[in-house]
Amino acid sequence: MHRHIIPELLDTDAGTPREIQDSLADLKTINRYFGGLHTMTELISEVATKQQKTSLSWLDVAGATGDLAALTTDSLSKRGIQLQPVLLDRMPGHMSTPASGPIQGTPTSNGRYLSIAGDALALPFKVDSFDVVSSCLFVHHLEPAQVVQFTSEALRIARYAVLINDLIRHPLHVALAYAGYTLYRSRLTRHDSVASVRRAYTIAEIEDMLRQTCASTIEVRRFFPFRMGVIAWKQLTTT
Repeated sequence: MHRHIIPELLDTDAGTPREIQDSLADLKTINRYFGGLHTMTELISEVATKQQKTSLSWLDVAGATGDLAALTTDSLSKRGIQLQPVLLDRMPGHMSTPASGPIQGTPTSNGRYLSIAGDALALPFKVDSFDVVSSCLFVHHLEPAQVVQFTSEALRIARYAVLINDLIRHPLHVALAYAGYTLYRSRLTRHDSVASVRRAYTIAEIEDMLRQTCASTIEVRRFFPFRMGVIAWKQLTTT
């Protein structure tokens, strides 16, 4: 199955405010019950275990309203792992309380996390600013050269690892996306769910791209249903 680039409506807010709100709510449901939450908790837990940490600072790129960050934080707190999330999104309107400038952060509406409007390909942070940097359902929006650029930027500001939580392109996955039409609140989701799967990458394609970065090791796991979880470990420096 070849990759097809189909523009996604939510990327440009091509809908009414209610449709956009409903589409973001759909994403929360998809992540909560169809692999996003489980994938993210397992990836961050693995980093915490290998680094022997019980507390991690975490930049969630394309984090939107922070729903996944909240779910993941609550889930890992039950395992004794405390997270300090910061959200970054290029669309201020997707954040609960939009940031008014390109690098200005404001709390989300639930008051839990700092939200920052910024470019994922030129992250506005210094080297080693966060323990982990992640993205969920974001990398498939990027073209191969941009995937390499984003991962390299994320590795620059991460102390330990970059986590990629995304879809796996597969014909059966396309069928499942169509089957979910009756569950979606928004017409944007009905369009974007299929478009996302068609433009997603395979595990082999992701591995080939990440080999072009400075990651020391790349670990990839499959999660149900049709999710990939990637850990790109940062090359340790010696002084």
